[in-house]
Amino acid sequence: MLFLLGNQMRRIEAIINLADDTASLNFQEETLMLLYVTLGTNDLERSKRFYDPVMAALGFARHVTVEDEIGYGPVPVPASARNCFVWITLPYMKLPATWGNGTLVALPAASHEAVQVFHAAAVANGGFDEGAPGLRPYHAKFYSCYVRDPDGNKLSAVCEV
Repeated sequence: MLFLLGNQMRRIEAIINLADDTASLNFQEETLMLLYVTLGTNDLERSKRFYDPVMAALGFARHVTVEDEIGYGPVPVPASARNCFVWITLPYMKLPATWGNGTLVALPAASHEAVQVFHAAAVANGGFDEGAPGLRPYHAKFYSCYVRDPDGNKLSAVCEV
């Protein structure tokens, strides 16, 4: 769960321990480093058609739609936190949006199946395959895929369970 506490975004993780026929609930807290990510587009309507199904595969939805940007966040929207963590926007300076060489946005996936659905939705909606779903050598449970959106922004869905 994400909570906005003071001026810092924090993730609160509830851990249920089942041992000796008794249950206990522990909370772990960590400060998150990023508040949100913005990616540029040259065609907001095309981005809606791409990002709506791609983000839905990971449990996110579009919560904001305005003339020059769209914003995605978790479903349901956390009551005490930011509602959008990924923004797709027309460039403020009115120059063409370009992708960053070496830039990658990794998004959390709850399962291997969610990574697979994310990848399939991306490719089916105008994205490009940059690495099929599968285990990666980063550690034993790092299951991910890589795609590019129609503007060339590189995305990854990652499950570490």
